[in-house]
Amino acid sequence: MNTLQITDSAKKELLRLITAESNPAKKLRIGVQGGGCSGLTYTMDFDFPNAQDIVQEMNGLEVLVNKAHALYLVGTILDFEEGLNNRGFSFQNPNAKETCGCGTSFSV
Repeated sequence: MNTLQITDSAKKELLRLITAESNPAKKLRIGVQGGGCSGLTYTMDFDFPNAQDIVQEMNGLEVLVNKAHALYLVGTILDFEEGLNNRGFSFQNPNAKETCGCGTSFSV
């Protein structure tokens, strides 16, 4: 079972970013860290896998998730919005009890 899902629009933007990445051996890492107005914030970066990672294929992309972060991301949908008022990645997390107004931090 995958920790999270990646929509087709997010996949398209991620493929663009992966193509621009200077080291193609790096994989997409999605996680959480303490901070933000609601307690936790989402993180996305390119990194090399390590022993603490779950490596999953999501919508054709290989994604790294730290085992300790997976609990907070189960069922989350990563989307990419491109509109007049919004442009960027968004996380729809069914585990979030609260989210901040900007949508980048949450609490569980």
